[in-house]
Amino acid sequence: MADWISKFKYYPIKPLMDSQNLAIIYFTKRDLLDTTTESIDCVWDLPEVQKMLKNQLDDGSWPSKGKKDENSGVKYSLIETWKHLRFLIQQYEMNNTHPAIKKAAEFIFSYQTDEGDIRGILANQYAPYYNGAIMYLLIKAGYYNDPRIEKGFNWLLKMRQDDGGWVIGSPGMIGLSNITLSERNDLVTNKSMETVNAFDKFKPFSAAGTGMVLRAFAVHPTYKKSEEALAAARLLKSKFFKKDNWTSYQHPDNWLRFQYPFWWTNLISALDTLSLMGFSRADKDIEHALGWLIEHQEPDGLWKISYSKIHKVPDDNRTFESRLWITLAICRLFSRFY
Repeated sequence: MADWISKFKYYPIKPLMDSQNLAIIYFTKRDLLDTTTESIDCVWDLPEVQKMLKNQLDDGSWPSKGKKDENSGVKYSLIETWKHLRFLIQQYEMNNTHPAIKKAAEFIFSYQTDEGDIRGILANQYAPYYNGAIMYLLIKAGYYNDPRIEKGFNWLLKMRQDDGGWVIGSPGMIGLSNITLSERNDLVTNKSMETVNAFDKFKPFSAAGTGMVLRAFAVHPTYKKSEEALAAARLLKSKFFKKDNWTSYQHPDNWLRFQYPFWWTNLISALDTLSLMGFSRADKDIEHALGWLIEHQEPDGLWKISYSKIHKVPDDNRTFESRLWITLAICRLFSRFY
């Protein structure tokens, strides 16, 4: 038995292998059991993957239901394309050898500004946390050497707060004073609004925002070793189980609501990032987090979607598949730390 498996109270491999989910079984064999598997093409050919690919438009995007880009500063097709790539690239591990991923990547890169960011999710305002999440997928898809990714990293480094982390929302709007909620919403939705540059670099980092940005650094062979990334990672782990510095996702229980593929920062996504960056399980913050996961494994060998008091999710047949993917992600990060 692999050493990391012995750390758990219950054997997690059996429910994964018994799941009848062919993708889960494939990745369990390959990543957790180190057994020979067939080509990844067998995963890409699964009906659930082909169903997503079928809805891709000629320009590489996916349409947003009921919302049109031309009526708003928010680029809904960009958001929808990112949502699909979360599954295709992170969950099913598709890459730019597939023409659909190439087309989607070029569509996303078409929104890159001269400054280096992918803009449109917050209308004309900056969104480093979404940029990190998007670049994470593009790098995993094979674009780590692309000059546009390099340009994106340079931009992300410029967007840091003085403490070395990033914020939730637009860092260019932080210094605005006496602004109403209506005016703020207008800035992040109205296509006629210019990009705001009222920075306040003295404000502290957001763990939620920093965690999303660091995903991109964690999967890049060079940037994950940079002192800037390592310093930000130390900030991230210092906030485990604690309130965020920002009102968005401030409650400590946000650490305990899980999604796969990753979206917002939580305990699993953050540990995944730190494991890829080479942090040690002997680190006090990481040891505490790994211990929490061990303690909260369910008797069926899986983990719940949420242990949060403010985000209660029922464990039923509808959420069972999500529990499988979350368990796979936990097992992967344990295998790296041990």
